[in-house]
Amino acid sequence: QAFLSVTSTLSLAVFRDRFVLEALLAEMRQQSPALSFGPLQPGGRVAVQGPFPALQRLREFLWLKAKPLPEDTREGKAHQRSSRRREPQERGGGATETRNPLRDAEVEKQVVVLDTDIYLYMRGFLPKTLQGDGVAISAVPAGAITTVCIQAAGAAAQALRAKERIESCSVELQKVLCKERISFKEQSTAERQRYRQAWERLQPHHPAVLLLPAGSHLDVVGAPVDVFAFAEGLKR
Repeated sequence: QAFLSVTSTLSLAVFRDRFVLEALLAEMRQQSPALSFGPLQPGGRVAVQGPFPALQRLREFLWLKAKPLPEDTREGKAHQRSSRRREPQERGGGATETRNPLRDAEVEKQVVVLDTDIYLYMRGFLPKTLQGDGVAISAVPAGAITTVCIQAAGAAAQALRAKERIESCSVELQKVLCKERISFKEQSTAERQRYRQAWERLQPHHPAVLLLPAGSHLDVVGAPVDVFAFAEGLKR
């Protein structure tokens, strides 16, 4: 399986207080003609399928929709200023507080949407891509895609460089990686255990593959030649 298309379930429930969800879904369909949308579920969830770049652009579109409105931002800042003025009295004036620079300074944020398998491979084999001086990088998995949030205290250039580094690495990995799913649905519990023991023995001999076990299958991610060699070894 090449990383050309993904299926994901998005939750629109967070937009319920600001948008009519049916109208938002219609806007999403207009915004992303390359994607296929399922019906809107009662809980605000909708299934989306299509090319990964198009899904990435949709997630960025929704991220912008989720940003506070200008009046909300002003109100929030006024509340923060009021809270800070009260802090010395509330702490009694004698407490010492350890400050987080990403919390106390103006924070620059960037978002990257990745295929979850690509993200996990990056995290496992290229961890420095997800690190950087002066930036905090966190990830929120949501099924087939993972949203990576990059925060930098007062340093827009640092956050942007980190985003570009992650995007570039993701593009390169999509070119060279593939995934094979080995299903155990028809196997007994004892047979599944034998498979597990087998792949645990094989794993040290195939250090360039990422193994993602689940209850009914094992996903193997890596370069095609490495994935093929591991799968053949497991079958033997």
